[in-house]
Amino acid sequence: MGKPIISIIIGSRSDLETVNETIDLLKEFKVGFEIKVLSAHRSPKELAQYVESGSRKGIKVFIAAAGGAAALAGVVAAHTNLPVIGIPIETKSLQGLDSLLSTVQMPAGIPVASMAIGKAGARNAAIFALEILATMNKKIEAKLSAYRRKMKEKIKRIRINI
Repeated sequence: MGKPIISIIIGSRSDLETVNETIDLLKEFKVGFEIKVLSAHRSPKELAQYVESGSRKGIKVFIAAAGGAAALAGVVAAHTNLPVIGIPIETKSLQGLDSLLSTVQMPAGIPVASMAIGKAGARNAAIFALEILATMNKKIEAKLSAYRRKMKEKIKRIRINI
């Protein structure tokens, strides 16, 4: 798949079930990525060091997935000028509303593109990262166009008999 240009950071191993949607789509598009487990609360220094080294390593987009207090995407954004996409993870206590609000409520000047809660958000995070990359990569742009055409054709083939 080549050199990683997308970095996926998850706050804990349990977030991987949701983020598999992101991983599967990036594999389908054959775009290089790496995945790390780093916590905004439990490993803040390691997280900051990793993010700050991202652009030197060729990372173009960060995707951060976390649940609960979900400070991960915001902390990532605080340590880079690269685009950061947040995936709010669904939680048992508040069904991910806590994660969504923590991800989307960023102060002016430190933006995070927040996706929907859960697996749909994880899939959209991959697509949004690919859209960002497509602005500078014609191959990715062509693959995205083909992907959208396939979705459209799939919908057009649906027939409902009443």
